[in-house]
Amino acid sequence: MPIDPEFPKNQQVIGKHSHSDGQHFHFVWGPGRTAEAADNEEVKKAYEARGEQLVPLGVHGTMVALDWDSCIADGACIEVCPVQVYQWYRTEQDVPGIELQNGTSAGSGEDHNREGRKDYTDKSDPIREHDCIWCMACVSVCPTQAIKVDQANLEYHEKAAGTFNEALAKSGAPPPHVH
Repeated sequence: MPIDPEFPKNQQVIGKHSHSDGQHFHFVWGPGRTAEAADNEEVKKAYEARGEQLVPLGVHGTMVALDWDSCIADGACIEVCPVQVYQWYRTEQDVPGIELQNGTSAGSGEDHNREGRKDYTDKSDPIREHDCIWCMACVSVCPTQAIKVDQANLEYHEKAAGTFNEALAKSGAPPPHVH
């Protein structure tokens, strides 16, 4: 089951994953669910080897959204992204994924290839969601269809952040740069 295309309508914000620059962040939407990651043998073995429980993690990001419960750590999105929106979260912080629900990351992941993952418990993190150029390359290469890129979801992000300006939205003016 790929990412729910209506996740901002069907889920709620359960966390805020901040960028250490103090300005940028992405929301985590949930509740999470049992999906492709829980059925993947490589993923299950990696969690077992770490002694970690495979728990529902939810969707990281809003305009660039990645369902961590569907993500099987393939890495194609990391390799194909021309502006390095994604990083392996464990490259920077080798902790259980649930800890990033309200965590902070520097977005300094240097490994922009599949081999950069620690193991199959790792997840591709859209920590630099604000840098997306809407090329959709990541969406087209994800083997589990765990990614949804939709600039129209900016409204959901702004409403959750308390920054939505309805008058501006009705005027048809282009949205300000995402923070």
